[in-house]
Amino acid sequence: MAHNQRDEVNWPRLVANKLFKRPMSNNSFVADFPSCDKVISDDQQTVKQPQESKRDPLTYKLFASTWNVGGIVPPDDLNLEDWLDTRNNSHDIYVLGFQEIVPLSAKNILGPEKSKVTMKWNSLIRATLNKSLSNSPKEQEPKGGERQKVHPVKDASSFVQDFQCIISKQMVGILVSVWVRGDLCRYIRRTSISCVGCGILGCLGNKGAVSVRFWLHETTFCFVCCHLASGGKERDEGCRNSDTLEILSRTTFPRGHFLNLPQKILDHDRVVLLGDLNYRISLPESRTRSLVQQKEWKTLLENDQLRGEVSSGRALKEWKEGTITFSPTYKYFPNSDTYYDCIQGQKGKKLRAPAWCDRILWTGKGFKQIYYDRWESKLSDHRPVRALFSVDVDALRNLNSLRSFFLSERYDKNIVISHGEVFTKNDYKRSATFAESI
Repeated sequence: MAHNQRDEVNWPRLVANKLFKRPMSNNSFVADFPSCDKVISDDQQTVKQPQESKRDPLTYKLFASTWNVGGIVPPDDLNLEDWLDTRNNSHDIYVLGFQEIVPLSAKNILGPEKSKVTMKWNSLIRATLNKSLSNSPKEQEPKGGERQKVHPVKDASSFVQDFQCIISKQMVGILVSVWVRGDLCRYIRRTSISCVGCGILGCLGNKGAVSVRFWLHETTFCFVCCHLASGGKERDEGCRNSDTLEILSRTTFPRGHFLNLPQKILDHDRVVLLGDLNYRISLPESRTRSLVQQKEWKTLLENDQLRGEVSSGRALKEWKEGTITFSPTYKYFPNSDTYYDCIQGQKGKKLRAPAWCDRILWTGKGFKQIYYDRWESKLSDHRPVRALFSVDVDALRNLNSLRSFFLSERYDKNIVISHGEVFTKNDYKRSATFAESI
């Protein structure tokens, strides 16, 4: 995996960002391969397709998850198979959002990003998604400039694997890592990112969002990984509402040369927002603790701040969220299944009532949520939340049906049966290469 140079702190730029409400100019990101624009056929390069072009719907499985890891560096032997649901399933797209991959200290907020932590997380993800390929090439330190571009690995042939990273971006403690099946890479283009800081001074990256976007076939996707304002005091939800408005208004993507590409988050066809949104429960803390101990989830959810703000239209109006059937995801005592505020003898320490801080929402057509749950990891004081979607994507109908057949369909087993003939995987690969050359 190649890396771009880390942006150093530029105080005049930070002041300008604050005064003019401009997104942070941290525009480089990491990927396994260069922009896919060059490998897409010329007739698919323009955004506006000819009127005679016909579109066929395709359906993919999209796995999305958010995890506040509390500044803890993952151990080398951390097993992610259950989290990524890879033991019995293999999904098409994985969108993984992290918060606090480094402690939110002044040094980490004001200094350059610690890319080694990002590299470690990506290495663990790669090993999990591609378990049979454990000897990945050693990742290099970032090189390059500030222009939004992707630097490929020197030897692309070394990444013959099932899943590849199309975007990986860090802003202070926020990290987004997007992985897709290798055969889908040819259909992904216009990858870009936008970082918006909403933390200290209203512009630093200890809070805010990293948003990524790309085209898959003829459908635009945008994923927004957030870490919103913390605090359990009355009316603190207003600060979180303000953060969401800032993120939606200030996030801007490149328009492209002579192309009318979507620039704002809500301009995209399919949008997912995930992260530590930090919304709490609108009840006195003692009442919340009592209800948690009694596992009265229904009563607690009726007082969930995020649900209340969405239903009232004060935040994320018309966004959707699946039914919550899991217990609050925050705050746990380290290496324990016990909520922090339920530990006896903790006088003098700042206690935080449990809440569903970690959430996944979406907007746009074409989504069908298959499940929405949490994973039981004791790594941090948060539990990761994950969702699986079935998502519809528009694809141009290729006049060459053979090429479309071999390059667009998904094969989960070792053989493909078509018209009474059996193809092994090797036969399929050879046939796909032939179809591509036609």
